[in-house]
Amino acid sequence: MSVVVRSECDGDVSGIHGVNASAFLTPAEANLVDTLRDAGGISLSLVAENREGIIGHLLLSPVSVDGMINAVGLGPVAVLPAFQRQGVGSALVRFALSECPARGVQAVFVLGHPEYYPRFGFVPASRFGLKFTADVPDAAFMAVEIIPGCLGNKSGLVRYRPEFNDV
Repeated sequence: MSVVVRSECDGDVSGIHGVNASAFLTPAEANLVDTLRDAGGISLSLVAENREGIIGHLLLSPVSVDGMINAVGLGPVAVLPAFQRQGVGSALVRFALSECPARGVQAVFVLGHPEYYPRFGFVPASRFGLKFTADVPDAAFMAVEIIPGCLGNKSGLVRYRPEFNDV
């Protein structure tokens, strides 16, 4: 399957909403993406497309970290059900991480499946003394350093944008 990963364009909004609405059990993630876009809270929005159209989406949004570094949160990541388990999500994550250095991003955080994200270098954020603002399993809140050592002397809370509070 030939898939192209690229940045979101103006004409992609409805396709992105559709992918997120189809990939998750509720429309919460699709609505979150729309809300973040309207609020100017997106650092990077990527789509994966094939000849049928948009089949995947990934979002990076700014987070605040005690200790002040330039960091983003990864998610949601969505792939149409018919294209899941075919490497589309992995292609989106790899592309997003490869874009981070040029954007000055030092670290990326994710609240996600502990079996999936370590393949991209993510480890529990608690290894750096960092925690999520809500009570989540330690293994599910992860970080990857884009700039090696950038999280070494940090500790405290990682705060996502307020729009995430409604998900």
